[in-house]
Amino acid sequence: MNRKGLVALIVLAILAICTIQVYSWGFFAHKRINRLSVFTLPAGMIEVYKVHIEYLTENAVAPDKRRYGPSGSTEAPRHYIDIDHYGESPFDSMPRYWKDAVHKYTEDTLQAYGIVPWHIARVTGWLSEAFRDEDLDKVLRLSADLGHYISDAHVPLHTTLNYNGKMTNQKGIHGFWESRLPELLSDDYDYFVGKAIYIEDPLAQAWEIVEESFAALDSVLLFEEKLNAEWDQDKKYSYEQRGQKTVKVYSREYSEEYHKRLDGQVERRLRSSIHFVGSYWYTAWVNAGKPDLKRLSDKELSKEARKKLKEEEDMWRSGKIKGREHE
Repeated sequence: MNRKGLVALIVLAILAICTIQVYSWGFFAHKRINRLSVFTLPAGMIEVYKVHIEYLTENAVAPDKRRYGPSGSTEAPRHYIDIDHYGESPFDSMPRYWKDAVHKYTEDTLQAYGIVPWHIARVTGWLSEAFRDEDLDKVLRLSADLGHYISDAHVPLHTTLNYNGKMTNQKGIHGFWESRLPELLSDDYDYFVGKAIYIEDPLAQAWEIVEESFAALDSVLLFEEKLNAEWDQDKKYSYEQRGQKTVKVYSREYSEEYHKRLDGQVERRLRSSIHFVGSYWYTAWVNAGKPDLKRLSDKELSKEARKKLKEEEDMWRSGKIKGREHE
């Protein structure tokens, strides 16, 4: 079988498992990233992660669901950092270490404008502790969460005050870039990203990811602005049936042209997400001393963990999001 045929089979297998329901619109990419990250792991890790791959896939979106519950206001800033709030050269002025940043800007300010790079490093440390303790509930929960935060840091619109195009009259661009484009066009992406690597400095790497995302922001906004000016507005949107609902979406033609002008940007960020999610998982395991995970393969999620997941699911279905909207 040739390379393209193998990719097609992998994608079809993923789609068969990750069927998108009405309420999970926008969760597609997170689930795909966590799932494929499992296959970057080395022997000693991949065995237990494959056993629990369904959990890691489905709960790739747990942090988003948590934003509908009592902890939503605390959860929200973990997903982004509005780095442009900190001036014209924010990466020069922003201290990398949390205590230094708090000293310079105050914790309230940091929380108000997002803390994703620091939270990635923090969760990586927690995951190492869970590995040492052989705590399956925490290993799975923190792995799924960490994958989500790393993926969010790869999204250019998670690095700006103009996160949904409100400042540039491009409302809806956030969901367009991170949801609509992958859902329509990612079946043709190359998902062979290589093996997970050890990250010497998880915090520094998180900042590098954020800086790369911010560097891509101009293209995200400018290309859509130009396309919108050229496009027949009657053909910009279309309607699709999602379960029992008919929803307004960016048309396939408009989406394909925007994707083309971005010249592989979405694919590059998605591939990088997959590689770094696996690499952060691997790094946490190495930092824990590479404990033998075989004992976790036969374990099941505890009743307490299942109950907590059910509570989060119920709050998500019936609650109201706390913090910023993306759509």
